Amino acid sequence: MSDELDELAVRLKAYEGQPAAVAGVGKDPVNEPMIRHWCEAMADTNPAYAGPDAIAPPTMLQVWTMGGLSGHAGRSDAYDELLGLLDDAGYISVVATDCEQEYVRPLRPGDEITFDAVIESVSERKTTKLGTGHFVTTRMNVRSGGELAGTHRFRILKYAPARGKPKARRPRPVINRDNAGFWEGVGRHKLLIQRCGACGTLRFPWLPGCGACGCLEWDTVEASGEGAVYSYVVMHHPPFPAFDPPYAVGLIELAEGVRIVSNVVGVPYDKVRIGMPVRLQFERYDEELVLPVFRAGEIDGGGS
Repeated sequence: MSDELDELAVRLKAYEGQPAAVAGVGKDPVNEPMIRHWCEAMADTNPAYAGPDAIAPPTMLQVWTMGGLSGHAGRSDAYDELLGLLDDAGYISVVATDCEQEYVRPLRPGDEITFDAVIESVSERKTTKLGTGHFVTTRMNVRSGGELAGTHRFRILKYAPARGKPKARRPRPVINRDNAGFWEGVGRHKLLIQRCGACGTLRFPWLPGCGACGCLEWDTVEASGEGAVYSYVVMHHPPFPAFDPPYAVGLIELAEGVRIVSNVVGVPYDKVRIGMPVRLQFERYDEELVLPVFRAGEIDGGGS
């Protein structure tokens, strides 16, 4: 078995540096409607993203390369071969793990997008809580008019699911210097919203600077806990041991005007409706983890 694993590792490493996508073309130019939809969904009112001199939000970099439901024709044979080799070795499950973006210059409405990607790295065999497999990282260069606009790294884990029933433990939130204050508030059963120290704009999620005026000074206000379902999805797949699908995940508009993604509880998943009033509560999942969720009351005769 060891010899087989060593041979597979050598074969996988041979794909590093080979193309993952060749001569890709964005299906649409950078355009104002998509920018507007993005900003509305993110509640981002930065004036740089509107008007005659508008630029696209930098974090939309990957949007212009997506193929939609019909897919892209530019994926390389080498990338398909790599994934097939992992499938044949028993690593039949896949999960996206993280991405990194680098911004070189802003994109503007009308820019035509081209891109190519390379298989940057294939990791050694790794064992995770999900199972054992290999991390595959691709690096995409996004261009406009032949000029580099940004780089997008995307990492997946191709793995063989762990045998037996994994311990049902919720994933831990990623806490960093920009959001540590928010999670400290959650630990005290307070939902804290950032407030710009210059213009007073409220913002969520937490960010190092104000999207409206750019000021780096801020304080916090405590949310009242009242809100309404602005939008929602019902999660069926992929199954994960710590969750019991189907369940509703809502984009909740708080009374203060900002929005937060959280679970909607208190009613069956198929009774959640846009506009439904909800109330903040804090739910403990284990000895370490407390999360804010939003409870709805009875609707259409349905109980909790």
